Amino acid sequence: MAELSGPTTPVPGSIDRSERPGRVGLLLVLAGLLVGAAIGLSFVANEQAQSLIVWLLALLAMAGVFFLFALAIGAIQLAGQGARDDITKAVVDGSPDAALVVEEGGRLIYANEAYLQVAGGDSFSNLRSVERVFVGSPEVSEAIYRLSQASRDGRSHAEEIRMSPPPQGGVPAGAPGGGPARDFAWYRIHVRPLPRPGRSASLWTVSDITAERERQENVFQELQHAIDYLDHAPAGFLSIDPQGAIVYMNATLAAWLGYDLATVGSGGPHLDAIAPGAEMLTRSHGLPGEVRTDRIDLDLRRRNGHPLPARLYHRVAFGKDGKPGASRTFVINRSAGAEFDEPQRAAEVRLARFLNTSPIAIATLDRRGRIARANASFARLFGTMPRHTVEDGTETAEEPNIVDSVADRDGLDAALAKAASGLTEVAPIEISLTGAGNRSARVWLIPAGSADEALDEERESVILYALDTTAQRQLEQQVAQAQKMNAVGQLAGGIAHDFNNVLQAIIGYSDLLLASHKPTDPAFQDIMQIKQNANRAAGLVRQLLAFSRRQTLRPEVMNVGESLSELTLLLKRLLGERVGLELKHGRDVWPVKADVNQFEQVIVNLAVNARDAMPGGGKLLIRTANMPDPGEAAAEEGRGGAPAGDHVLIEVSDTGEGIPPEIMEKIFEPFFTTKDIGKGTGLGLSTVFGIVKQSGGTIDVQSKVGEGTAFRIYLPRHIPEPEVEAEPVQRAALPPATASAGRPALSEPRIAAQATGTAAHPAPAAGTAAQEPPKPAPRKPSADHTGQGTILLVEDEDPVRAVNSRALSARGYTVLEAASGIEALQIVRAGEQTIDLIVSDVVMPEMDGPSLLREVRKHLPDLKVIFVSGYAEDAFRKNLPEGEAFNFLPKPFSLKQLVETVKKTMAG
Repeated sequence: MAELSGPTTPVPGSIDRSERPGRVGLLLVLAGLLVGAAIGLSFVANEQAQSLIVWLLALLAMAGVFFLFALAIGAIQLAGQGARDDITKAVVDGSPDAALVVEEGGRLIYANEAYLQVAGGDSFSNLRSVERVFVGSPEVSEAIYRLSQASRDGRSHAEEIRMSPPPQGGVPAGAPGGGPARDFAWYRIHVRPLPRPGRSASLWTVSDITAERERQENVFQELQHAIDYLDHAPAGFLSIDPQGAIVYMNATLAAWLGYDLATVGSGGPHLDAIAPGAEMLTRSHGLPGEVRTDRIDLDLRRRNGHPLPARLYHRVAFGKDGKPGASRTFVINRSAGAEFDEPQRAAEVRLARFLNTSPIAIATLDRRGRIARANASFARLFGTMPRHTVEDGTETAEEPNIVDSVADRDGLDAALAKAASGLTEVAPIEISLTGAGNRSARVWLIPAGSADEALDEERESVILYALDTTAQRQLEQQVAQAQKMNAVGQLAGGIAHDFNNVLQAIIGYSDLLLASHKPTDPAFQDIMQIKQNANRAAGLVRQLLAFSRRQTLRPEVMNVGESLSELTLLLKRLLGERVGLELKHGRDVWPVKADVNQFEQVIVNLAVNARDAMPGGGKLLIRTANMPDPGEAAAEEGRGGAPAGDHVLIEVSDTGEGIPPEIMEKIFEPFFTTKDIGKGTGLGLSTVFGIVKQSGGTIDVQSKVGEGTAFRIYLPRHIPEPEVEAEPVQRAALPPATASAGRPALSEPRIAAQATGTAAHPAPAAGTAAQEPPKPAPRKPSADHTGQGTILLVEDEDPVRAVNSRALSARGYTVLEAASGIEALQIVRAGEQTIDLIVSDVVMPEMDGPSLLREVRKHLPDLKVIFVSGYAEDAFRKNLPEGEAFNFLPKPFSLKQLVETVKKTMAG
């Protein structure tokens, strides 16, 4: 397209009035000054005139010297030295872009020839500004307004406008010299501030970009034609990025799959929607700069869910960093009727569909384990896939080896050798796969044909079938672990019960010996050592019971913060000087219900483990906080974070070495320890786990090697039962005489305020004097029942029964001994002596303690009972009638504890 030519009338090259004209007035003033100076010298005496003339000439000489210096350094230029300005002006005058300079106030001071052609003027008298030349549609007016605003603000701004018709200053369309006719033109108009001494100015430039826009439209038109050709090609085409997003799909493939082409692209269907299970399309691996093409047969999924058998030529280019780019995938429709329905092609399609849609991983291998063919399930399970690469029309096969994906190679190599030799009965093998997730699979290997056929077809001699057994193996491991822990717990509980009987006799006889020896006796210290070691053994038994959750807990409402504060001094001594201790309590932490002693043991065990994990020193943080109900996501047993319901968090975290992943699963197992032999029993964390679980809580462990470990204990929030206020009893006011006569006053009702030590009293009736509440009667001292009463002692262990009987008899009690529950029942039925208390073991042959109590209640319904046992109280409470009252004394106990419990029960 031709450019706009010059106007019909001659136009000067450019018009300029930016130069400042000379001023004649200044010249006349200078001449008048010189004439006045000459006349003034004529009136001065000769002697004075000569000196004045000399000074005047010196002044003029100095001015001349300074002028020469200024001329030399370029501060002053003569009219003939403005060559640079002339060159710049010539460049702007001859520029193809129209240029206009406008001073502040709208005065036009310069326009080049190109602008005169656009604006159609020949002098400043008829020259129009840009605002007056480009007038047209609202879009044009808005653009010119924005440019004018930028010019007034001293900013640079550019706009592109479409004028239809073009400005009237140029050559009319179709005029001689005007080129081909056109009814529109595109212009790019730019305005910027022009640095200029004196008044500010703006430079406007106007460029005709009609030809550039037409070239862009032609390129866009060609691109649209290319896309149209690709869209309606007789084959499908799509592009997939490495994340599986479909970047492009042509109309042919969209029609095959039943998708609207407008919905394909950003935010449209994902690769999983059209090719489920086709991970091999996004798992391409190549060398930096490589371009590879793979041939893949699979079933695409139409929008209605029906399969579309297809063959894909999948080309991926890899960058210099080895990362794959978006693919160029060519798709051939292989469904019936798409090409020509050949029986061989139909059978091949059906076989490919069976293989690729099967949930079982299927592959064919050679004798060395190289993969010749495989389905999509095999790629998902083993993470590898044979690839058929097409380069320059030649197809080559890349056959990875299955052995590289297996952790235990020896078993697989042996099974491969058997199957490749032609043996049809090869037992399935269990293999572990490499990579993350501890995945496993069960593999069947069978020969692809007879031994002779295998020799003829070396490339595919073995068929592999594999099932993913990762979830099954994890479930089996969890069940086996639970069974092992349960068996160990039962064993620990049984050993603890039997061992407690032995310890009970040792501790009892030690107490008897200590009672008969003075501290100055040389044997006294030996007896103390026996008792101390028996107590140590009893502590070990308690840890076993804690692990098996069969110990006796005495839960009470406790404040976690106060209990931890009381432990601070002990913890600091245990941790030593190298480990710093910090307690961080949450605000308004809820109360919990737990055994205070067992809770302290949990914290101490965790603190000691943390100390051992920081041999070079570190920091131990114990933090408490409220954990509101997180919802329905309950935690896994012992793991998995906060469980459902309101809980109180007790976190014990250290900055130690951390726990490796292979050890993490074993830390709660009994007798498992990483310490040296003789430095740990391995019951610390198992005891913690048992106490927390028996208290109704959960424990969670988070650890990073080299950073530290955090044990988070969640105990259920204790919500106290609401106290019911008693309604006040109305009574009549008694006259003072009645009260003074010694008649007992009516008892005052009490309400729930008793917890604070106050009692509520009804207000006095109107007209009566208020009476003071009666003072409580002084409490009578409890009677001392030591040595008063008959006790039936039931114990199947003779040493234990003997020592307990001696201890009670020494306190003055009458003791009846029974070696079994049946013998004790016979004594009760005989009724020869009044029995005040039964002290009975729980686990006994023939008749246990709960069965004995049920039979005794038939004869003595109010008889008091104390059960002693190495098991927890909850272990046999379920065997008793609901509401049955009894006292409990866990084994092993000292004789002092036995006597105090008997005395307390008799007094109660």
